[in-house]
Amino acid sequence: MGKLREDLRQYEGCGLASALEAMGERWSFMILRAAFNGLKHFEEFQSELGIARNILAGRLARLVEHGILERTALDSDRRKIVYALTAKGMDLLPAMVALRQWGDKWCQGASTPVLVDSRDERPIRPVALQSHDGRTLDLAELRWKHAEELLELGRSSENAA
Repeated sequence: MGKLREDLRQYEGCGLASALEAMGERWSFMILRAAFNGLKHFEEFQSELGIARNILAGRLARLVEHGILERTALDSDRRKIVYALTAKGMDLLPAMVALRQWGDKWCQGASTPVLVDSRDERPIRPVALQSHDGRTLDLAELRWKHAEELLELGRSSENAA
């Protein structure tokens, strides 16, 4: 697996473990997909996804609890609740697109509709790992480094300048 190696028993402080804890399972991803597609109300999620009401309620509560969605009542009708993506939720878009692209490539073939750039209507590029200077990286070009080492590296390059 190349140079990429981390302590696999360590879950605390691991972004992947934290993300999976927040998202939970399949329905959370499907609800998030629906939110990215503009759904905002419980009844919309329920009818569009065909999810059981109790499961939907639990998953929405989890996404709200983790700050991925925010829950607010409409001013015009306090009984009507709106679920909206937060900045934290919006930051999941690249991960969602990457998962969809992976599924298209390895599980089922190209999806429809296809995600395109609104400016020129051309399909977006595959999500890729990029270096700080924009090069696409593969597994052999990656390794883990402690955050403290990166801070020290940044300080020493500031002092050299």
